[in-house]
Amino acid sequence: MTLETFEQKLDSLNDDETPSILLANGFSQAWNHDIFNYQNLLQQANFGARDANIKDIFNKFATYDFERVMRALEAAEAVCETYGVDPLKIDEISTDQIQLKESLIQVISQTHPLRSSRVTTVQFEKAKPFIIQFDKIFTLNYDLLLYWIVNKFNITPEGYFTDDGFRRTTWENVNSQNVFFLHGGLHIYDSGTTIKKQTFRGDADESIVDQVRDNLNQGKFPLFVSEPTHQKKLARIEHNPYLNACYKALKKLSGTLFIHGHSMAENDKHVFDQINKSDVNKVFISIFGDENSQVNRETMANARRFIEADIAFYDAATAPIWP
Repeated sequence: MTLETFEQKLDSLNDDETPSILLANGFSQAWNHDIFNYQNLLQQANFGARDANIKDIFNKFATYDFERVMRALEAAEAVCETYGVDPLKIDEISTDQIQLKESLIQVISQTHPLRSSRVTTVQFEKAKPFIIQFDKIFTLNYDLLLYWIVNKFNITPEGYFTDDGFRRTTWENVNSQNVFFLHGGLHIYDSGTTIKKQTFRGDADESIVDQVRDNLNQGKFPLFVSEPTHQKKLARIEHNPYLNACYKALKKLSGTLFIHGHSMAENDKHVFDQINKSDVNKVFISIFGDENSQVNRETMANARRFIEADIAFYDAATAPIWP
């Protein structure tokens, strides 16, 4: 049976109902299929002559988290200095820290649009009306596409706005927040006392690489969840006030939820579990391409396994996001 369109699913709702949406990697892939999948960030990184050594540290910690490995290296350097370890070994640890940061910058520069101007005005004018028709907007992506869209004001039609919970550069846990980066983002970082964001200024059109490099030079890593399993992801979320508040907001949903661009893989089961705890009673899930392909059959089977609400599927290509 042919999948229904996005508009058909939207039109099936009551006139007084405004649905919410959960965006995943397919949202960004539809803009440019080369944009990175953050779960593969480590696999794409090249640590040069120290590649095997540094990746072995990631493996020992069973993590994809660059910041966690960096903090481990910093601690190791301090301990080695205290115990009088060979200075050459301490220099090696220090050099690995520099390499780690440079490799993160490199992989971002290779796989992320450097500036918001890479998104055309026509694309912004198409994407923003699509986004703002939802009550709550959740994303699992760390890239800046959604961030640029919701902060792009000098486009037509005007008068659309959203609330990401930040007041200028500092996050405040306000009830009006309706945009949630569930797994963090390249523009968000934890200062140690507050959650901050890199302020988007369309007129300046700064390179994301320059912004991230400036933050790394100040010891600030982008806040994102990159653990390999849903259990580890949840643990990371629960230990950060911003991530935890976004996660709790998912549980407060009711009515209809669209899930767009997600493979419904088990490593995000913590997200599906939270949806099941909410008052969401209907979930529309996008399917890209041939619905009878092996990949899509698995996606639909996983959806039925993980989601307890009434579910239905729609053709992802019919969602009017990118021209």
